[in-house]
Amino acid sequence: MKKIQLKRRKKEIAEEAPSRITNETVAEHREQVLAGGRRFKYPRQYARHKLVINAILISLVTLVVVVAIAWWRLYPAQTTSTFFYRLTRIVPVPVASVDGTNVRYSDYLMRLTPSIRYLEDTERINLDTEDGKRQIEFYKRKALDSAIADTYAEALAKQKKIVVDDTKVQATIEQMLNTASGRITEEVYNASTYEIYGYSPEEYREILHQSLIRQEVAYAIDTKAIATKKLAESLMTKKKYALSELAKQLQKKGHTVQVGTSGLVPKSNHDGGLSAAALKLQTGKTSGFIRSTTGDGYYLVQLVSQSDTQLNYNYLRIPLTEFDAQLKSVIKNDKVHEYIKVEKAASEVIRR
Repeated sequence: MKKIQLKRRKKEIAEEAPSRITNETVAEHREQVLAGGRRFKYPRQYARHKLVINAILISLVTLVVVVAIAWWRLYPAQTTSTFFYRLTRIVPVPVASVDGTNVRYSDYLMRLTPSIRYLEDTERINLDTEDGKRQIEFYKRKALDSAIADTYAEALAKQKKIVVDDTKVQATIEQMLNTASGRITEEVYNASTYEIYGYSPEEYREILHQSLIRQEVAYAIDTKAIATKKLAESLMTKKKYALSELAKQLQKKGHTVQVGTSGLVPKSNHDGGLSAAALKLQTGKTSGFIRSTTGDGYYLVQLVSQSDTQLNYNYLRIPLTEFDAQLKSVIKNDKVHEYIKVEKAASEVIRR
């Protein structure tokens, strides 16, 4: 048996071995030599394919694990770390939805972080205590409500084609640079907002931009306030009413207005532009209607008195109510879905 196998092997070798290398057969012999070498270089060709498949599988498993950890940290654990805040600015994951529009998790954290910073650095509150946890829940609710309201305002702004450009944002910042002790530079103001809130200049402008959009939408959609304003203007053209008397006339006709006085305040008081309007008046004179830059309504201002550094004025306010009413309706109709568990506030009113 062994002799037969040996003879067969010798025959195979004899058949494989070249009889003679010539110019005509050199290419064929070269290929035979190279083929023999390949058997040693790639002894198992399928191993490379298996290596690629394994690498892909490991990458997929790693990605799934990373996504699962990130999901757990953001939603069940509700992390507020700077890393995850930066991550959510890059990856726009939602924290809630309002009327079909996603509320960005980064917007929620951008509003919550300054409150946590204030509690820890200014109030020196230990957030692991019962009191600390209670206060964190309060600020979480406030931050989430604010993010939901701003997102809803952005959706309405798109529908009504309301635009707030960088010029309006910069104009608002310019107003804030005027303080009671004089005008400060924008660099000093940016440093102050970072120290107090932890906002970079870009983040602060983003917050301000969203606030201005909500204000513009609130003014644009409040037809009741616009009607009250027009009626007040009509009454004032017929008779020079005192603000308190004008308020009574409007209230008799079923309109909501408020009257009050500022008391002595600095001339550079940040009160939505009311002090600035009063400074343009002579004592006892009343302004035309102005839109408060805080977005809380239309105002008539009457200068009572002023000194070198202070002033006192009366005001009549027509409040804006339509935006809050619409948002309450959206909430009531179950069109707001929250993806994190945050305790409901004692009041469901969304405040600016």
